Amino acid sequence: MLSKPVLSHILTNDALTRGLGDAEARILVEWLVDQAERAAGKTPTESAIKVHVEKLCRRGRAIGRFVGLWCHAQSRGAAGQLAAAERFTWPLPSCREDPCEIMQAILTWEASHSSL
Repeated sequence: MLSKPVLSHILTNDALTRGLGDAEARILVEWLVDQAERAAGKTPTESAIKVHVEKLCRRGRAIGRFVGLWCHAQSRGAAGQLAAAERFTWPLPSCREDPCEIMQAILTWEASHSSL
């Protein structure tokens, strides 16, 4: 179980969900909490957990920004540049996908391929 200060780093961070719809934001926050709880089971100290959660939040902010640019701002060029700058290795989504489906696909890929 994570401590309140560690969880609050996820739950009170408006930057994580800025530019997203409610559904995508919920998917992202739930994924971050789940990943943080999994890490807490493998990480021995509170400070190491906090560092890991900060890395997760940075990755989550970048993913959220990508989805916001790709889906809501219709700025696929900017989203592609962000993906390159952040070294995202998941496949770019199609233009016709729903933002929730895109978010879920990215996070599923991240959970199975990420080294965080």
